[in-house]
Amino acid sequence: MTTSRKTPKSYANVGELERQFGPVSVGRLLKAFREGDELSQAEFARRLGISRANLCDIEQGRKQVSVGRAAKFAKVLGLPEAAVVQYALQEQLRTAKLKLKVAVRAA
Repeated sequence: MTTSRKTPKSYANVGELERQFGPVSVGRLLKAFREGDELSQAEFARRLGISRANLCDIEQGRKQVSVGRAAKFAKVLGLPEAAVVQYALQEQLRTAKLKLKVAVRAA
């Protein structure tokens, strides 16, 4: 008797993540990171060096993150700087309704 093993989908590709869950944004990334660490908005905001209200606005998509702030968040959280900056830039393009893709890599 043979059994087949289904392999789970790989979410390493950002395109696959977006097809499954919608556009990746810095706000959604921060919220997932915060909830994964089981931190309140106030605790996480202190860790990032911003106010709780500012974090709430970012998570809810009411406020966008600048490139500089995205890089700072990446450093604080130990995430790849290029990836977080790319999410910030892509979100700005999406908000401007420009059908462009951005790719960021280390110089």
